[in-house]
Amino acid sequence: MPTCPAGHSSGADDYCDVCGTRMTGPTVSSALTGPGTGGGAAAAAPPATGADGPCPDCGTPRTGRFCEGCGYDFAVGAGRSEATGPVRTGPPPGPVPPEPPEEAEDPSTGRWGTSGSGAQPTAAAWTAVVAADRDYYETVLRQNEDNRAFTFPPYCPERRIPLDRPQVRIGRRSASQGTVPEIDLSEPPQDPGASHTHAVLLCRPDGTVTLVDPGSTNGTTVNGSEEPIPVNVEVPMRDGDRIHIGVWTTITLRKG
Repeated sequence: MPTCPAGHSSGADDYCDVCGTRMTGPTVSSALTGPGTGGGAAAAAPPATGADGPCPDCGTPRTGRFCEGCGYDFAVGAGRSEATGPVRTGPPPGPVPPEPPEEAEDPSTGRWGTSGSGAQPTAAAWTAVVAADRDYYETVLRQNEDNRAFTFPPYCPERRIPLDRPQVRIGRRSASQGTVPEIDLSEPPQDPGASHTHAVLLCRPDGTVTLVDPGSTNGTTVNGSEEPIPVNVEVPMRDGDRIHIGVWTTITLRKG
């Protein structure tokens, strides 16, 4: 079985199934963490050890907060099936009749009337816009000239992906593990600097979104910063924030 430069046994011979490092040729891990970037220590930090044992859902050895095999969240003890709710096998339930509006006294007139329909406001929807970013790519080249081995893709149309579940994984699919992240950077042009589970967007019921890097090989930066975000620390996201991953990928978050 091939072994990646980091020492992991991999079922694939192009990119490591464990950490996403390129098996042959120039390694993006060393290229992206050249001297003078200010983020070398954080980007080169190894994933968390498997001291807490394998994933209870699929048995994959633990390498960080989220399982590389199935997306299990070790921090809250919930797998993807629990996070997204049970799968319905029967017919969908019928519509629930609305509650009658409550009556209340208007203190300005002394009259009684309805206080409203009782409907609760819904959280605004978020969308991730995925694109190959020439400016970010040039920043990566300035950090280390070895990155010129990875040519910027001449054609890469934007992709818009709705954040419609509690956990939205960002990374590259793994054929050996049978996992496909919701934001799949394996689609052409494949970003060679992305790990299989590079980062995760956590979407809350109140409409807020946070970003977590569970221990990617090359780190994750935000809004043009060269300093990677801390590993396994939730970073609040705002409308228009840009997430930089790999060699050229920028993901812009849009709300509403």
